[in-house]
Amino acid sequence: MSTILVVEDNENNMMLVRGVLQMKGYTVLEATTGTDGARLALECDPDLILMDIHLPDISGIETLTQIRAAPSVRKVPVIAVSASVMPEDQQQIIASGFDAYITKPLNMRSFLESVEKLFMTLS
Repeated sequence: MSTILVVEDNENNMMLVRGVLQMKGYTVLEATTGTDGARLALECDPDLILMDIHLPDISGIETLTQIRAAPSVRKVPVIAVSASVMPEDQQQIIASGFDAYITKPLNMRSFLESVEKLFMTLS
């Protein structure tokens, strides 16, 4: 099964996402900071990364920039997960190079559909 790296600093959100993804059979790696997220992406070569935008050290956008700079993980799809619902925020996030955008609070059905749809396009 596929490995998903979740970069999320909110414990409740992490617990919810982890539980749903593991229930569907995915292996979940966890990071609570952008720095750890970038490190784990390089070390573990996940199949997909779910990235919060507002992290305690560096932003999800800066973390994405670091990931995209590394040839070994440059092509790994990264989905932004953020509570920013303003259209200009979403446009900036997508323009930063994310492959997709999911808004918080998460609707688990549409969240899983987005993850599974992305995996189908990769296979």
